[in-house]
Amino acid sequence: MALNLDAIGKKIGPISMTYTLRDVILYALGIGSGFDELSYVYEKDLKVIPTFSIASIVQFFFEASRLANVNMSGVLHGGQELIFHRPIPTSGTMTTEGRITHIYDKKEKGAIIIGESDTYHSNGEMLFTAIFSIFSRFDGGFGGKDAPLRSVSIPEKKADVVVEAHPSPDQPLLYRLSGDVFALHVDPEFARRAGFDRPIMHGLCTLGYACRAIMASICPGRPEMVRRLNCRFTRPLYPGDPIETHIWKTTDSNALWRTINSKTGQIVIDNGEFNYGVHFHKS
Repeated sequence: MALNLDAIGKKIGPISMTYTLRDVILYALGIGSGFDELSYVYEKDLKVIPTFSIASIVQFFFEASRLANVNMSGVLHGGQELIFHRPIPTSGTMTTEGRITHIYDKKEKGAIIIGESDTYHSNGEMLFTAIFSIFSRFDGGFGGKDAPLRSVSIPEKKADVVVEAHPSPDQPLLYRLSGDVFALHVDPEFARRAGFDRPIMHGLCTLGYACRAIMASICPGRPEMVRRLNCRFTRPLYPGDPIETHIWKTTDSNALWRTINSKTGQIVIDNGEFNYGVHFHKS
């Protein structure tokens, strides 16, 4: 099986998904919200956590993987950028279109597939742009160019805020009900074939925990202030391992962050950027 390099530039979509209040609440529960964040889990004055965006269009991720003909046994989420053009309504239909923009060769390490999409609400408004990377561990060595380096200078000083969280050992079983039903996060045999002791956390679930932590520290109860979220997934996390999100506020509208496995001390999400404020990006 070889990567389909002709997939670059080909349109993916439109892919549509209708969602309700229940989907918004289920997602929030899947990333650890509870009574301490009632506005995310109670239909009265309900607000949408911004990372619900990527969970709601996970089918685009799988369609891009299929189009590029990646070996699914080696697939991991490499990185994720989300640019918000307006707050996400609590119900409706989202329609997503996009394409694979690049396929990079990491030689013996694997391949990186970059995809970009725009998502519109059924009210006609553009909601967000998503740029993701798929790290396909078993598909490198096809003679392509390497990916350009992206560097974020995380401060060496102690973080301004550290937020602890304790995902449940069963967290992926709840999170997958929001749409990401990839076997790596539930099937022990599939996980072993992929080189893991047991099913691992969804990287996007850990990202949801991080987003909650950052919002609680910078704009509590105001998800409508989130403008951009960007990060790189660096190591897998096993369900039940505790995490810490370290946050450095750099300006009145920007912060840097990373998420650490408290048990091992390893960084599981790095190069984190968070932009917030009153004005949205123009669409």
